[in-house]
Amino acid sequence: MKQFFKFMLASMAGFILTIIIISFIGFVMLASLVAVTKSEEVSIKPNTVLMVDFVDAVPERTPSGLFTFSNTGGIQATNTPGLLETIDLLERASTDDNISGIYMDMSNVNSGMATVEEIREALLKFKESGKFIIAYGEVFSQKAYYLASVADQIAVNPQGAIDFRGINGEVMFLKGLIDKLDINAQVIRHGKFKSAIEPLISDHMSEANKEQTLTYLQSIWNHMVNGIALQRKLDNARLQLFADSLYIQTADDAVRYGLADTALFKDQLIEMMRTKLGLEGNKEVDVVKINRYKDAAPRKYKRTGDKIAVIYATGEINSGEGTEMSIGSEKISRAIRRARNDSTIKAIVFRINSPGGSALASDVILREVELAQRVKPVVVSMGDYAASGGYYIACAADTILANPTTLTGSIGVFGIIPDMSKFFENKLGITFDRVKTNNHADYMTITRPLTDYEKMVITREVERIYDTFITHVSHGRNISKAMVDSIGQGRVWSGTDGITTGLVDELGGLKNAIAIAAGKAQLTDYRLISLPEQLDPITQLMNELQGKPSGDKLKKELGTLYPYIKQLQSIAQMEGVQARLPFIMSIN
Repeated sequence: MKQFFKFMLASMAGFILTIIIISFIGFVMLASLVAVTKSEEVSIKPNTVLMVDFVDAVPERTPSGLFTFSNTGGIQATNTPGLLETIDLLERASTDDNISGIYMDMSNVNSGMATVEEIREALLKFKESGKFIIAYGEVFSQKAYYLASVADQIAVNPQGAIDFRGINGEVMFLKGLIDKLDINAQVIRHGKFKSAIEPLISDHMSEANKEQTLTYLQSIWNHMVNGIALQRKLDNARLQLFADSLYIQTADDAVRYGLADTALFKDQLIEMMRTKLGLEGNKEVDVVKINRYKDAAPRKYKRTGDKIAVIYATGEINSGEGTEMSIGSEKISRAIRRARNDSTIKAIVFRINSPGGSALASDVILREVELAQRVKPVVVSMGDYAASGGYYIACAADTILANPTTLTGSIGVFGIIPDMSKFFENKLGITFDRVKTNNHADYMTITRPLTDYEKMVITREVERIYDTFITHVSHGRNISKAMVDSIGQGRVWSGTDGITTGLVDELGGLKNAIAIAAGKAQLTDYRLISLPEQLDPITQLMNELQGKPSGDKLKKELGTLYPYIKQLQSIAQMEGVQARLPFIMSIN
């Protein structure tokens, strides 16, 4: 027994000592990281060029804390300005005497179209200062070129190219796969346009789906072409001809047809900037990246007690707390409730970037929006998406703003109950038998087909939720239910068409929404607060240790497979009736 206690105490002492050593090392690492990442004031010399690149997608919000986790899972300094801060920095640069112009590296643009649209508008305002903008890239995607078209000069690498061919909408269909697996999707939906379930029940797009898809793609493409034509002083019809005929294949083609001004190697581009800046001899061009410029131009926070709360709702809508990459009904509802009950918050801007999700979770959030709207102005700002459940949670706002390229609407609901009985029996050799106390005790099981009665019950529930959805939209938008139904039935609209249908009040970005909210609250002096509160770095570290990798890490590891894996994960996690956009669109 004496030996037992001896070894036990020795083991305990070793364990405690190990914990102390690990904690000390962790503390030293964190202290060192804080010391390294502490923002140092950046001095901007006269005649400096502000460099902006878009390799890292501009986040909706500036990340919290001094550090975060990189795409590879490591720790890195947090210095990426969010959308609002990026716009503020561009505005500040326009009046900064030390900034002579902007150089944009267009080789990779990974932000969504609505984000691109808002940055493009900020760049157009920067041009009003008379300072230059130069855009350069090796290969311009169509989205990158649309953004670059605001520049005074567009230069492309002589061996590079500009992609200009129009927008293609392509849908992946899974019916052949689930047929081979002997799975029956069993779909109940409302709305001829609710195409979220088409990949499970068909091997091609329905005519209704083709109609809606072409309509909003054409709206987005026309908006892009019009913007390019205006800035490049080119004929709209001629640009359409370029796309239809695939005229733009090389850098020389881009210059010949006026999409670019010159074809240059990087060293020649630098020399061009030196000339533009009037530099003599071998003097180098002073360049500051925008993520460093933010340290040279710290935001001056107002001390006024009046606030506008910007509440961010990003990702799919689910019940519960959600994550940094999804909308949890509890977390978002709590943020709205806090903003409603805080007397110093005079208005709310609800920033929505969501393709929808759970109808029930959407209704929970909408209730808080309605309560807030009764006591203070609520203005919605739509990002890349605010569709289906994303529109559900928006419809009670005083004013709804969208970008021209926003996807919205998709007012419709559906349910999927897969019958996997033949899959289990024919593919796996598994069969099921049961006893039950009541007729439908096994209701919603995936081990047998639905009965006609059960299909009727689910259909009735889908119809009830759809009627609730259009009733909310009717009340919120002050239009008849019949009108909502005519523009609903799952149909997706662009932000531009949303104006025509009455789903959207104005075209504009997040800054416009904040200005409208301030006007409605009669505020001239206010400060912004951002809700819900972001995860602190320590919580991020704990999530990482618990095997909860960030969306950025998954994107890095999975590459082009990420959207497909994410879609399959979404299908697997669906609960209850869904109000969800039928796809996630990416414009290249």
